Amino acid sequence: MSQLKRTPLYPVYKDEAKLVPFGGWEMPVQFSGIKAEHERVRTRAGLFDVSHMGEVEVTGPDALALLQQLMTNDVSTLESGRIQYTAMCYPDGGTVDDLLVYKRSDERYLLVINAANIEKDVEWIRKHATGNVRVTNVSDETALLALQGPQAETILQKLTETDLASIKPFHFQEEVRLGDVRGLVSRTGYTGEDGFEIYLPAEDAPVLWKRILEAGEEEGVAPCGLGARDTLRFEARLALYGNELSASITPVEAGLGFAVKPGKGDFIGREVLAKQKEEGPPRKLVGLEMIGRGIPRSHYPVYVGEEEVGEITSGTQSPTLKKNMGLALLQSEHAQLGNEVDVDIRGKRIPAKIVKTPFYQRSKQ
Repeated sequence: MSQLKRTPLYPVYKDEAKLVPFGGWEMPVQFSGIKAEHERVRTRAGLFDVSHMGEVEVTGPDALALLQQLMTNDVSTLESGRIQYTAMCYPDGGTVDDLLVYKRSDERYLLVINAANIEKDVEWIRKHATGNVRVTNVSDETALLALQGPQAETILQKLTETDLASIKPFHFQEEVRLGDVRGLVSRTGYTGEDGFEIYLPAEDAPVLWKRILEAGEEEGVAPCGLGARDTLRFEARLALYGNELSASITPVEAGLGFAVKPGKGDFIGREVLAKQKEEGPPRKLVGLEMIGRGIPRSHYPVYVGEEEVGEITSGTQSPTLKKNMGLALLQSEHAQLGNEVDVDIRGKRIPAKIVKTPFYQRSKQ
């Protein structure tokens, strides 16, 4: 078995977290417990190590042309200091990855990609690179911390003179001094809450981790693992690659049509995705609430009568709603709100109904 990678923060928390293999990494799944950490992020603040994520710099005069060819979204609309959610697709519309594009300047972009896809993504991007463009994988030297929750701004503001309120959602600022270190601070996250993601040199991450936990003690900040990150993103209906998105699932099927812009001109997968946007996709991602007892899990089949009409992509007991919920990819004709279906849970057909998503939405002040 190949050696699991470890983030720069591993030595800081190895004795206080429960560690599990994830996408080739040894990562903390929980510290105090998934439900407690989930609740902490929803009500106060949680600090996550997400340094396993990949970072790729795309630079040069032809950087935009390359990104426009690869991305489903229209990167040309991005202004410097802003961030765009997008996907890369195969010619058949299946998803290579979903990612964030940070525009630093007209010839400098930062792509943030999923941990398990780093090698595959970098190879895909380089394969299509032509002209004067440079693709640099900076994942190993970059650490990423996520501070999420309603108290995130109050806590992080204690460490910097930069006015964090001026960084709006999907905006970022570079060279922000946070105590003794500097980093790129973006108002982004994967929890459905307000918060920040901080990119900084790998060697500086342990210092910042400790400083944030000290600064946020009064506000009740807590270190959080991937378990709570998953239940938080699930409630907010944020897609997870390998579950809601894959080489066989298009962004349109996953309900991410807002990030697919056929009108921008040609890009890989455009033909299939344009048709799905126009005519409707053959499958749709829906929310399910269990009527009977049982928790729906990934890949459990979903039935209407005796016909298998799809499968669960993610499922859990929602810590916020205290209900057993799932996301399911169903044939479109069976995906109407209010419809009842059956989920096969270990050989038993358990009834569920299709409900609105996201399951959870924070109240904007």
